[in-house]
Amino acid sequence: MKLKLPEPVAAIYKAVEELELEFKKFGRKFTPDGHLVGSIGEVIAAKALNLRLLSPSHPRHDAEDENGKRVQIKMTAGKSVSLYDDCERLVVLKVVNPEEAEIVYDGPGAPAWAAAGDKQKNGQKKISLSKLKTLNPNGNTEKNRFNPLTLRRRSRLEMRGTREAGASQTLPESQGPPSPFETRASGGSSG
Repeated sequence: MKLKLPEPVAAIYKAVEELELEFKKFGRKFTPDGHLVGSIGEVIAAKALNLRLLSPSHPRHDAEDENGKRVQIKMTAGKSVSLYDDCERLVVLKVVNPEEAEIVYDGPGAPAWAAAGDKQKNGQKKISLSKLKTLNPNGNTEKNRFNPLTLRRRSRLEMRGTREAGASQTLPESQGPPSPFETRASGGSSG
């Protein structure tokens, strides 16, 4: 499932492309990272998946879904993500071009945590996006809208029909929850 990135976010990634092209001979990368990419991923996932964000830097989880399940959200333009801990539900987004991100994984956190490599010195475990894709959290059903492997198996005719029906989802401001930025009203822990 591809998600259209908001124009200010797209502008960041377009600027990165332009900088890398202009200064290619110096061999430098201009990769957005850290809190910027994390926050972008959180708001994109909240809007696309109807999640309610928890307070910033909440331990282990970034959001809560409509069933009360806690969600950890990761976003990267690279080939892997790092996990600090196991989580109830894991959503991983990959920036595929300056204007779109793709949901690479949306499923239980335990299989991803178990499949990740050994803990590094900083306590994180790294897992490749290709390994996450193989975990296929919802089985081999055509209903698995978040699994790019399932989408690739569809015939071109089905894909054409699906696209015409709006499967390449763009998210205008009117879609999504009223405010994905709400913090917990119950005085839950933050930090």
